[in-house]
Amino acid sequence: MSPVRILLVDDHPVVRAGLRTLLGGCPEFEVCGEAADGGAALRMVRELAPELVLMDIRMGPGMCGVETARRIGRMPAPPRVVVLSSYESDAYVVRAVEAGVAGYLLKGSPPDLLFQALRTVAAGESALSPSVVSRLMSRYRAPSAALTARETEILELIATGRSNREIGSALFISGTTVKTHLVHVYEKLGVENRTAAVRAAVDRGLIGLGQGGAPG
Repeated sequence: MSPVRILLVDDHPVVRAGLRTLLGGCPEFEVCGEAADGGAALRMVRELAPELVLMDIRMGPGMCGVETARRIGRMPAPPRVVVLSSYESDAYVVRAVEAGVAGYLLKGSPPDLLFQALRTVAAGESALSPSVVSRLMSRYRAPSAALTARETEILELIATGRSNREIGSALFISGTTVKTHLVHVYEKLGVENRTAAVRAAVDRGLIGLGQGGAPG
């Protein structure tokens, strides 16, 4: 049986080198290429036709892992995507799953768990780390507090200090639509304003603070 062809996508060269070495020691897998950002990943998927993409969720400026996974999923006969990230908040996990990733593991996972996850995903199934499963189950048990992907995006942009108009422009929706989403967010989180919404979401691990911090 030929090895599973894997494309590595991470903006840190040292991480890519470590993964290449790790996977190189397992004859079941073959690293067919590397990319440092989402745009390069899309090009290499088209050129190399890997079976799996092992990708970080955050990769500096440019396209994030979630959007990259979403675009890969729209390709003809797309490879399956496994996220390998340091981030495990609901904001990242849920958006990644909604974008169609087949696996989500943390970078602190032992090699055996990574190998098993890659085997599982290559076989057509899904593979999530235990902590990710726990977070998803918590959201399922408390659906009233679960934010949609769009609500999460809006809260993350608020956390960087953007106005409703700026958020609308960034997401290609109207300011009125932004306000409507915020009303739903306030109801779910039990708060009355933007600042309190961001703080509550951060405290619950629903979003990560942007570089601008919470609005004041």
